[in-house]
Amino acid sequence: MDNRKRPRDDLACNSADNFKTPEKRVSVLPRRGGSSSDADFRNWDVEATCCYLRQEGLGEWESKFKEQQITGVGLRYLTDAHLEKIGIGPLGRRLQILHSLQKLWHITSVPAKVFNDPIHGHIELHPLLVRIIDTPQFQRLRHIKQLGGTYLVFPGASHNRFEHSIGVGHLAGRLVQALNERQPELLITSQDILCVQIAGLCHDLGHGPFSHMYDGMFIPKVRPGYKWKHEMASVKMFDHLVRENDLESVMQDYGLSLPDDLTFIKEQIAGPLESPASTRKGPAPWPYKGRSEEKSFLYEIVANKRNGIDVDKWDYFARDCYHLGIQNNFDYRRFLKFARVCEVKGTKHVCTREKEVGNLYDMFHTRNCLHRRAYQHKVGNIVETMITEALVKADPHIQIQGSGGKMFTLSTAIDDMVAYTKLTDYVFEQILYSSSPELAGAREILNNIICRRLYKCVGQTHPTSHVDVSQGMLLQWAEEVARSRPSGTDEVFQKEDFVVNVIYMDYGMKSKNPINNVHFYCKNDPTKAIKIRKNQVSQLLPEKFAEQLIRVYCKRTDERSLEAAKKYFVQWCMDHNFTKPQDGDVTAPELTPLKKSWASNDKDDDDDDDEDEDDDDYDSMDSGHPAGGHSTPQNGTLKAKARLFTPKKDL
Repeated sequence: MDNRKRPRDDLACNSADNFKTPEKRVSVLPRRGGSSSDADFRNWDVEATCCYLRQEGLGEWESKFKEQQITGVGLRYLTDAHLEKIGIGPLGRRLQILHSLQKLWHITSVPAKVFNDPIHGHIELHPLLVRIIDTPQFQRLRHIKQLGGTYLVFPGASHNRFEHSIGVGHLAGRLVQALNERQPELLITSQDILCVQIAGLCHDLGHGPFSHMYDGMFIPKVRPGYKWKHEMASVKMFDHLVRENDLESVMQDYGLSLPDDLTFIKEQIAGPLESPASTRKGPAPWPYKGRSEEKSFLYEIVANKRNGIDVDKWDYFARDCYHLGIQNNFDYRRFLKFARVCEVKGTKHVCTREKEVGNLYDMFHTRNCLHRRAYQHKVGNIVETMITEALVKADPHIQIQGSGGKMFTLSTAIDDMVAYTKLTDYVFEQILYSSSPELAGAREILNNIICRRLYKCVGQTHPTSHVDVSQGMLLQWAEEVARSRPSGTDEVFQKEDFVVNVIYMDYGMKSKNPINNVHFYCKNDPTKAIKIRKNQVSQLLPEKFAEQLIRVYCKRTDERSLEAAKKYFVQWCMDHNFTKPQDGDVTAPELTPLKKSWASNDKDDDDDDDEDEDDDDYDSMDSGHPAGGHSTPQNGTLKAKARLFTPKKDL
């Protein structure tokens, strides 16, 4: 059979050299002293740097490098201006030197670690990010549920702060690198990119057990008046992480400049670390220390204090929707395609195309839908309310060892990062499986959660105007509900039988429209930033951007008590002039007609008979405004003809 094989004419069969495995070419870089290879050019001294120049055929300039004492640490920061200043005259030779030096970044770069993420696919992370991830302070996030008690309502919501933080670090890198590639004139450095990624990675280090339940419900109950947010703890935990794991030298090895870059990272997480000095005249001074105002746009990537459009939201939208089984209507990849930086009144901001304004309204609508359907689910709120009550009862009886052997409770662990590192969702099982008599009350509550013996929601209403709520007011309202006994009801309640919760629903900036703080650019002039008002977008957008929901829960769950509690709740709503509960006419039909403002108005109902009239109204809406009104085109201020007209009307 072998004789049937036809020999190839293009191969010299008698030459054994044609079948040798090609030798791997290794670039030899000088070690200190120039004797052999060194994996990291940043370790070179002056002589090793000059050795590399000779190797690249640039030995004629080594005397200049020796005069200036240039070592490997400074090579990455050399620019054409530096080379010209030290006397390297011909532009061509300077460019050749810079080209040879840039090869070092690729030769000595450490391979990134690849993570397979269910949301973003295969992502690569810088070795410094991996060093941060592989610390006890970061690994702690594996044991803190992203959505807290929502997991006990949505079975798929089992993801943790750990994977969310990795996703935010990845997206932070993608956005800043997209800006760098699209606009090299921004002079974004590798240091900037790495700092933004670290900030994204570490922005949630300060979360406590069950995420927002800890800082939003537990801490206000046990330490009323104490203003504390998880962002503050994230900054303290980041400092603790760097210090305990000796990462300062590692950061310097990767080109970070300390302490300025550490300050920059922390400012991205929590905002300005110091309150800016007040000034009576002129614009407010630049409040940040880590980066100058020239790079103000970098502070809008991880946690955007200006309008809320940041990579933190992009990740939790996609990740939470994936695990909750809810459709995500916002695609961050489209924003990445159109993001660019424009200057507005001397400050640079991240902007997007004017045609994306509708998508951004959809983004904030998605946020509101997630809160309404999942984050503020009434059963999820009940679960977190019960967990909070259990932690309040257990607080004095659980001791956590902190720095110096000092002991802390569940509520004081936030004052010591050694103790706080040990505080995770595990506290739930710690209480549930304990045999301590002091924890009997807390244990009973958690056992009721496990057995699904939950408090019941007896109703939900809205205040007619915004109400400033405190813990004292919530307790007072619970007492008032217990006293709101309607006529004809025999059941008697105590204030301990009710729990009142107030929930805020908004677009991320309380009552303000966040899009009013977003700047856009047009295709005709991508350097000019414009604003787009709501009436330029659609007539179907919300009139208000925030609301409060008041929910009342009853701890007595027998059928008779629940039926009476619902009537108590309706009576309480009538007394406080709150809106009529949706099921008020069913749960208390004898009460709701007594309040005139709750009477239904047939004229407000949309009947089938009015369809033709509605169609006529729809046809009369010319250019988005009824009755002949007109809105300004989104790009009206940039169109050549529109420039003559748009300033004449104050929009």
